[in-house]
Amino acid sequence: MSGSVRIQVLFFASAREAAGGLSTTTLELTTDEANTQSLRQKLASLYPKLANMVQDEDNLTLALNEEYVTKGQVLPLRERDTVALIPPISGG
Repeated sequence: MSGSVRIQVLFFASAREAAGGLSTTTLELTTDEANTQSLRQKLASLYPKLANMVQDEDNLTLALNEEYVTKGQVLPLRERDTVALIPPISGG
């Protein structure tokens, strides 16, 4: 029996623009797919303009409950977690 996990996703800077100006949304993932890798895939399918960015770990960092997810790391997601999509900071 597979349940589901509801998480909050926060969009910043160019990720917000690619998601059509959305700043936050709540997503539901099955418990089987409740991890940061599956979340990237789900976001790519929900927001096609965000797909290239969200699927490239060099291009978009995730922060899970205000802790950065390091490149290559796959973390489990739990009910009421918050994931922020953080594009690279430009400027000098």
